[in-house]
Amino acid sequence: MKELKVKRIESGTVIDHIPPGQAPNVLKILGIRGGSKEVVSMVMNVVGKTGKKDIVKIENRELAEDELDQIALIAPNATINIIRDYEVVEKYKVTPPDFVEGVVKCSNPNCISNTNEPIVPKFLVERKKPVVLRCMYCERKITEDIAKYLM
Repeated sequence: MKELKVKRIESGTVIDHIPPGQAPNVLKILGIRGGSKEVVSMVMNVVGKTGKKDIVKIENRELAEDELDQIALIAPNATINIIRDYEVVEKYKVTPPDFVEGVVKCSNPNCISNTNEPIVPKFLVERKKPVVLRCMYCERKITEDIAKYLM
């Protein structure tokens, strides 16, 4: 017998195909924390057709483009489903942006962006799958665990 682990939502956004264990980081990007008023369902390590994945459902909220760009940094294969009246009305994959500013901190502790200088961290997205970021100040590359450097 099949069972539904998470109920359907009437309207909002479903983020599917998040790498296993990254759903909490997606919530961090979206500013959703304990005490938040949004109704959120988070499922981790669900077995899908292509292996394990996480899924996040957010009721009554459609995501802004900058939020989608940030999610693409840690989940470049994520799929976004826009739900209205219990139906998927839009479905698309996220795409990492070409450039990010003020989203990720540099992994180089000696980078000028990590000092007390009033400088906003800026990165060129050097590769989109897998995501590789290059600091515009010190040239240090972030090639893995980008979520660790989210601001």
